[in-house]
Amino acid sequence: MSRTMTRGVLFVHGTPAALCPHIGWAVEAVLEQPVSLDWIDQPAQPRMVRTELSWTGPVGTGSALASALRGWQGLRYEVTEEATPVSDGSRWSYTPTLGMHHAWTSVSGDVVVNEDRLREAITRNVGDPEGLQDEIDLLLGAPWDDELEPFRYAGDGAPVRWLHKVG
Repeated sequence: MSRTMTRGVLFVHGTPAALCPHIGWAVEAVLEQPVSLDWIDQPAQPRMVRTELSWTGPVGTGSALASALRGWQGLRYEVTEEATPVSDGSRWSYTPTLGMHHAWTSVSGDVVVNEDRLREAITRNVGDPEGLQDEIDLLLGAPWDDELEPFRYAGDGAPVRWLHKVG
């Protein structure tokens, strides 16, 4: 039985250098192949390094990568997984202070909010426009974007390596 393939990117925006081998091993375990990550200094935070890895694998690989790195002290990362004919796109963002945020994404990369979650937010905040705005920001992942943005820009021009996982 063939599995639907997708692709995505792991962005390690910042980590202490001591975690680099452990991150490599975790990624290898998910992708089921050796990886070679090119670590460069993270200008947004001294004594931190960053890397990017483009991957191809079965649907769900993004979730597995995000889960494998979750909760590590001092690690900031994002994982994207592109939509396929049988699955939505996704983005997982992780920071040490906020934890994990998952969002579905459209083909253009916009965050998509499930209608039931949006209705619930409106119901909880009837008559409280500021509360509604705060809740919509949480649904969209705005606090994670705010915290990660300086690390994203610091990574412009970083080398990207493609890896393919055969389902």
